[in-house]
Amino acid sequence: MNDPAADDVDTALQFLREYCSDDVQALAQRYPSEQRSLYIDWHDLELFDHDLADTWHDTPEPVRDAFEQALSQYDLPAGGLSAETVHARLHHLPEYHTYYPGSFSPTDHGGDYVALEGQIANRTDTYSEIVEAAFECQRCGTKSFIPQTEGGFSEPHECQGCERQGPFRLLTTESKLIDAQKLRIEEPPELVQGGDASNVDVYVRDDLVGQADSGDRVKIAGVLQLRQLTSGNEKKARLEPYMDGRAVTVKETEFEDIEVSDEEEQRIRELAASDDPDIFSQAVDSMAPSIVGEEYEDIKLGLFLMLVGGTKAELADGTTERGDIHELMIGGPSTGKSSLMKAVQSIAPRSVSVSGDNASKSGVTAAAVRDDFSEAGEWTLDPGALVQANGGVACIDELDKMPPETRKSLHEAMANQTIPVNKAGINTVLPAETAVLAAGNPKKGRWDVSEEVTQQIDFDSTILSRFGLIWKLTDTPEPDRDRKISGAVTTRKDHAKRKSRTDIEATVADGGSVETDPAIPADLLRKYIAYARREVSDPVFESQATREKIQEAYVALRAANGYDVDAAVPISSRKLEDIVRLSEAAARAELSDVITKRHVSIAQRLVGASIRQFGMNDDGEMDVDIIETGTSKTQEERKETLKELIFEEQPSEGGVDLGRACKLAHERHDIDPDTARSELESMRESGRLYSPDGGRETLRAWSS
Repeated sequence: MNDPAADDVDTALQFLREYCSDDVQALAQRYPSEQRSLYIDWHDLELFDHDLADTWHDTPEPVRDAFEQALSQYDLPAGGLSAETVHARLHHLPEYHTYYPGSFSPTDHGGDYVALEGQIANRTDTYSEIVEAAFECQRCGTKSFIPQTEGGFSEPHECQGCERQGPFRLLTTESKLIDAQKLRIEEPPELVQGGDASNVDVYVRDDLVGQADSGDRVKIAGVLQLRQLTSGNEKKARLEPYMDGRAVTVKETEFEDIEVSDEEEQRIRELAASDDPDIFSQAVDSMAPSIVGEEYEDIKLGLFLMLVGGTKAELADGTTERGDIHELMIGGPSTGKSSLMKAVQSIAPRSVSVSGDNASKSGVTAAAVRDDFSEAGEWTLDPGALVQANGGVACIDELDKMPPETRKSLHEAMANQTIPVNKAGINTVLPAETAVLAAGNPKKGRWDVSEEVTQQIDFDSTILSRFGLIWKLTDTPEPDRDRKISGAVTTRKDHAKRKSRTDIEATVADGGSVETDPAIPADLLRKYIAYARREVSDPVFESQATREKIQEAYVALRAANGYDVDAAVPISSRKLEDIVRLSEAAARAELSDVITKRHVSIAQRLVGASIRQFGMNDDGEMDVDIIETGTSKTQEERKETLKELIFEEQPSEGGVDLGRACKLAHERHDIDPDTARSELESMRESGRLYSPDGGRETLRAWSS
């Protein structure tokens, strides 16, 4: 630290006494073991002296030094503060001094005190940094103490004892050390316009270490520096920006971090107690209000309960039951998938988006990388989307386009909510406690009503079984529905334009009122969910009768197709777990500490609605095999029949003509020829049948 001018210290003292007296007193009581920093609000500094705030921005080091010297001179009954170890940290910078990585000119802002806003993409472990290095002359034993700067490492020019130029030995035990950490902050996913996100490395020290983790949304204030790039021993003309971080503000990264005022709490409790309409109806009306139609009500309710979430429980055997609810939406263009996903992202304070068409396994889970982030060249972990979304929601679009190996990597993360890493000598387990909301398309882009659902999806059964609710979104022309949608779209846009104008009334052309605002404003809905998650952490069943209702619901669904041994089974025990999670979420949504029969009924209805949309076979039966194996029981039986037909008809050499096989399937087993062709081609692709001549018009079954 350089000695600041006396006038500057006096000015800083005056500000501290006028604006920060209580904060300085609190710092003194906690100093140095619990607190070593005083946070100064930019707005207060600007009110006190606009020019002083500008000076901190333009030449930050002298002003900071003056404030830290002023802290050491502040009259304190409990003991003084040392200018060497206390920190003055200016935060809450205004928008005009705040940038996203890649959105500013390093040339214009090098040396300025600014703020960077974005998401933490990676971080190093805590390491030690030398503040003052102790050296010992190996000729005469004289010790020298050299202050270190942030730009490099300085050694003595000559020994103060024998006046020779070394050699010197670094004494780490006698040097002054400080904790340090390197963070990489990058553009938020929603701002990335193709390609990789822009990023800036930030170095933090002392009590700033450990404040931010990978995936956190942050605003970091500090001094923007420029360093010269090198290639081997050759220096380049290119300068790269980095930041010397001085204040880290972690934005709301979990629902539990969202602040709720007393007035908002009262409004939330009123909403929870409302009967007509109840909170579930109001939430459905308020989520993605641009998506209208009765067919979306269950989907929106399911997404609302996914955001509220069930509760995690540690069982007696040491295992855990997750509370997060995973959901999947499958539908073609113009079915509202993107709008629904954006609505969830806007509500969840910690959400990470990934597109399946360019997602890699490491991008979804984690990768061990050796790049410029680790200055020592060692391997580090680059957390993927599920790790970054820990405690929030991971939104995966275009799931059908995700490579099979990448989809496979989702399995353990969704089931156990952990990601084991055993790469490059790194052995660890990363947390991935996130709800997964995925969206995908049918094989042909749109649903074909003439084909069975299982023939139109390209997901393996394991990934399907991880989703508690699967929704089938369709775009079927229907006059009343289409009229309602078009009316909502035109009215909503007109309402938005009229609200921004002062020369006309907010009425439609015929004089009717334009009331298209959601039942619960977006910000209040977000706080409602946060409050419900925080206030109701572990709802329990109200009574034995409530538990029995879940048992009865499970038994009833299991028996939906009768007790015939050949009948399709509607659900498995996994769906029972989904009903429990949804029941917990429904209770939390009503701020209820107990799960009632009403909450179980809501969960049962949603699971039943999901199965009716996605889990029905072509016989009109609910069939768990569609979700558990990707193939309905009816379809599997049909495939086995076709396999036996090929085996019976195939000659000793060669295969059965595909057209002839389809004709025989229709004549002998009443299987539609187009369906038979589709099934036979699918069986060839999966390896259950093969073409002996390498062509595509003959088939042969493997010997049993």
